[in-house]
Amino acid sequence: MTYVFAYDHRHDLSPNELRALIGGKAAGLVAMATELKLPVPPAFTISTAACKAYLAGGWPDGLDDEIRQHMAQLEERVGRRFGDPADPLLLSVRSGAPVSMPGMMDTILNVGLSDAAEAGLSRVSGSPAFAADCHARFRHLYREIVGATVPRDPWEQLRSCIEAVFRSWNSDRARAYRAHERIDDTLGTGVTVQVMVFGNRGPDSGTGVLFTRNPATGANDLYGDVMFNAQGEDVVAGAHRTEPVSCLEAKMPEIAAELHRCAAVLERYYADLCDIEFTIERRKLWLLQVRVGKRSPQAACRIAVDMAEADDFPVSRAEAVQRVAHLLANPPKVTSRRVEGGKPLTVGLPAAPGVAAGEIVTTPEAAVEGASAGRKVILVRAQTSPEDVHGMERAVGILTATGGLASHAAVVARGWGIPAVVGASAVSIGDGFLTIGERTLRVGETITIDGSTGEVFTGSTAGSSEVVPEALKLIGWARELGIPIGEKKEGLATLPEPATAHAALTPGDALRTLAIKGFADAESVAAALLCSPEEAGTLLARLVADRLAETAAGSLRLTETGEALAKEMLAEDSRVLLAERASAALDDFLVLDRRVKETVTAWQVREIGGAQALNDHSDPEYDANVLARLAALNTEAAAWLRPLAGGLPRLARYGERLGHAAAAVVAGDPRYLASPRVDSYHSVWFELHEDLIRLAGRTRASEAAAGRA
Repeated sequence: MTYVFAYDHRHDLSPNELRALIGGKAAGLVAMATELKLPVPPAFTISTAACKAYLAGGWPDGLDDEIRQHMAQLEERVGRRFGDPADPLLLSVRSGAPVSMPGMMDTILNVGLSDAAEAGLSRVSGSPAFAADCHARFRHLYREIVGATVPRDPWEQLRSCIEAVFRSWNSDRARAYRAHERIDDTLGTGVTVQVMVFGNRGPDSGTGVLFTRNPATGANDLYGDVMFNAQGEDVVAGAHRTEPVSCLEAKMPEIAAELHRCAAVLERYYADLCDIEFTIERRKLWLLQVRVGKRSPQAACRIAVDMAEADDFPVSRAEAVQRVAHLLANPPKVTSRRVEGGKPLTVGLPAAPGVAAGEIVTTPEAAVEGASAGRKVILVRAQTSPEDVHGMERAVGILTATGGLASHAAVVARGWGIPAVVGASAVSIGDGFLTIGERTLRVGETITIDGSTGEVFTGSTAGSSEVVPEALKLIGWARELGIPIGEKKEGLATLPEPATAHAALTPGDALRTLAIKGFADAESVAAALLCSPEEAGTLLARLVADRLAETAAGSLRLTETGEALAKEMLAEDSRVLLAERASAALDDFLVLDRRVKETVTAWQVREIGGAQALNDHSDPEYDANVLARLAALNTEAAAWLRPLAGGLPRLARYGERLGHAAAAVVAGDPRYLASPRVDSYHSVWFELHEDLIRLAGRTRASEAAAGRA
């Protein structure tokens, strides 16, 4: 197997297959270097297959030899040698998954520096300060990401950096982001090793992030940030003050003109909004990355309409509708504020549109806790990082003191449709309070942010909402073209609405649910018990009061006493059902389990040209066939489960939950197939499996060892 590919290697693969092989970042480099002939620093990429092999069993055989072969090619291209202290070739090591995950995995710059190499870089560049800055950045990143003292041997540096990027695929922040975005955990990441270009070589150098259109509003203007005499991570980290990319028109007009040209070429090539990372080294432009840009729902609708209505742009009305069909069932709205005489406390940068009001929280953990308790919270941070995503997800709005329009907070908020204001420099965060200008506010007080204007107000402002006009136009096009936008698809909805009557719930029902789920909040327990969150909350409160459950990470789990009691209750359930019958049911379940897994996989990945590729859902007939399989499978599962529920009535809830999830998927909400964020078919099926394992007197570990789980 080949693990390493040059940046200008011509692959005979579809775009989806290429992204699956080397990751989206590297696929973008291939397109820019080979097809579009844009200025890209030389590079090679280690495939996602190498990442998966490493995570499964360590460093793959033969990978070292491939890396050294491709390094020799890089050295020949640029005329410098890796590890040469006199004139060192320095590298960046960057992650790049098949699906965009901005800021979720690791990047290390200036790989190859040592004390001797720093001296050589100082002589060659004529700037000891530049060389020292590069070396300090490398030491900081290496210690932070690799977690070790920097070795002198540049080859040892490179290998440990590649391993660190491989491992970052399974970091907590990456897992949390994938769970929210419903990204497959098995994809792995590519690793791009690229010749360094330097934005920190003086005032005629810089680094930036550019969107070909405004990702917050959809306006057809270049949008982004640039920092002079800086390196790439400075912009997206949000910890430094940036300038709007429009400042290049006055400071470096030749670079501004080239950026406009590159942006137009890339947007037409991808037929979509593009997110571009670039570096300027001594007034020469280099493009480091391109990907289809994340955007707010409002921007998505405007961009779709504008591209479809442009005579010379390769997007039809049908394609425009299909791109945003998932948004049109609940179309984005513009919220207008009505403030009588109210003046804003401060004005920052409008990073993600919308108005949000909520209690001030200053840590992601507090955001999770407040949201889990049913309160609306605004997460206020100096800047956000990938470690904050679990709190950002639960907040109704985000406010940061620093950062620009391409900062982590801005990108993630736009992607998730959360109102955000960034770069509000008047905000200062203390211990349990924050100050905005001369005003001091305590944690727990309410503020309102307007992500369309950048304004921040005290208290909760009243307002009204209306659907954005572009969404209304797209809905009209959908009707004209007969394209579904979320309504139930005829011929597939074979599942009747469940109408089973259940006995009154008890704390024991909640106890069993926590035992099966492990961790859960009131909302997920309510979904499992087919009751309201309020009723589930009452049951859970009883468990906490009786010291059978405790709070952990914003959710609830059983205590040791609770686990022991749950074990006894499940053993009693087994006696009621009869252990032999439970074992037979588990055996029958495994036949259906294989088909469920095949169906979920078929929805996420499909075969194209004899190879597996991510399902981009561009083939309606294929998707319809998968959904038909799901509907038929669920009918069989319901028939299999019905006699079991006759012996143990609580099992009937699984049938209802599976029916609800299958109907939701068929009706146009794909989250209900496999997302852990909702009561999805896959989640319910997993819980049913766990329940059956326990009822049969077995453990998941023993089942896995036997090849049955």
